[in-house]
Amino acid sequence: MANIKSAKKRVRVIETKTLRNKMIRSSLKTAIKKTDAEGADKEAAVRAAIKKVDQACAKGIIHKNAAARKKSQLARKLNG
Repeated sequence: MANIKSAKKRVRVIETKTLRNKMIRSSLKTAIKKTDAEGADKEAAVRAAIKKVDQACAKGIIHKNAAARKKSQLARKLNG
């Protein structure tokens, strides 16, 4: 365990950021899974998932190339 005040603060800050990253990644996975659901409005689900991908990319949670790949996969799923 950290003894120095600044090190204790870094531990708290990292915990907060880790929680935020997990929340964003979880909501991204949920949005992508909703595009596979039957009986749902596919176009709206894909649009929402692409928005979540862009948000995750902007926050630095996924790499920009990974975001582009996921968006491409979602578009193929919608059009295919």
